[in-house]
Amino acid sequence: MSLAQKLKPGVKKRTLLYVAGCAWTIAGGMLITRALLALIAIQHMLWLEIMIGIIAGSCFYIFMFTKISKKHITRISLMKADYPCFFSFFNVRSYILMTVMISAGITLRKTNVINPEYLYTFYLAMGIPLLLSAFRFFNAGIRNTIKI
Repeated sequence: MSLAQKLKPGVKKRTLLYVAGCAWTIAGGMLITRALLALIAIQHMLWLEIMIGIIAGSCFYIFMFTKISKKHITRISLMKADYPCFFSFFNVRSYILMTVMISAGITLRKTNVINPEYLYTFYLAMGIPLLLSAFRFFNAGIRNTIKI
């Protein structure tokens, strides 16, 4: 066994689903919290912005995130390793996409290129599908839908 194999933080596939659920919960929760706190402080057409965020977030979830989360759950279930690496809940492409999205969100927030009302409504629209997708990971882990 190589040194890399010995040092690899391996976990059961079921645990990996919970790790993914926690990561998506944290990301979605942070976006939703930041969005709601900012929109409440701005107080301009609050309910309209929240409704737009919920509707857009629901559409993102239905048309994009159900496929993305299903793809990750399937990928985890098909892993050959009995104890895959703790960090393999995402593939490399998803880590790159996550890094780009986080960087873009921070850059847009810090530079004020976009009106904060619109930006935080978008944060809400992105946080909702992340949080809903997290429940899919937790559900897959609870239902034990993968071979462990």
